[in-house]
Amino acid sequence: MRRLFRPAVLLTLTLMLAGPAAQIGAEAPANLPGTLDAARVTAGTYSSDPGHSYVAWRVNHLGFNESQGLIGDVTGTLTLDPANLAAAKVSAVIPVAKLVTPNPALTASLLAPGADGGKPHFFGAAPADATFVSTSVVPGADGLSAEVNGNLTLNGVTRPVTLKAHLSGAGINPFNAGARTVGFMAETTIKRSDYGIMFLLPIVGDEVHLTISAAFEKK
Repeated sequence: MRRLFRPAVLLTLTLMLAGPAAQIGAEAPANLPGTLDAARVTAGTYSSDPGHSYVAWRVNHLGFNESQGLIGDVTGTLTLDPANLAAAKVSAVIPVAKLVTPNPALTASLLAPGADGGKPHFFGAAPADATFVSTSVVPGADGLSAEVNGNLTLNGVTRPVTLKAHLSGAGINPFNAGARTVGFMAETTIKRSDYGIMFLLPIVGDEVHLTISAAFEKK
């Protein structure tokens, strides 16, 4: 599992350095199954495509550069109506135990158990899934973006967060029985200290920048 996700970690690094506009794919080839066209979004309930939904994180490392990681296999549900975007709802389950980084030793340290049965430095050997449940959606004036407010539960702690989300594509997926599909990119920043992860503060940053890419298929 870890080896499968390492190329995606490097791709995520490239996308995050390029910026949100590049993530949305402003120069994508024509005639793709999914395009940045809100008119192609249909009302209904969607389920995430775990193979193409992930959360990437980055945090300052000693003031020199950033450490990066990725959690894939994100599952969730999205309910939306293009005529009433403010009523949209989204929930997600993020399997922290599947966290990977470009370095096996770093990955192992993030998932290491506490010494002699004590509290782990980071997530521990069998961390609970993180969850996100939206509480409100504020559509953007452009019809392609929204602020998604909700509660993030991580490491046994629940805190409110706001995701800045953008539609990245909509259409029919020819590789999954013609399922109507919508894709989104979103960003937010959290403080790991808010979730009880205090190890190596402040030399390893408190602020953790999250980039979410999710594909949802209509059922």
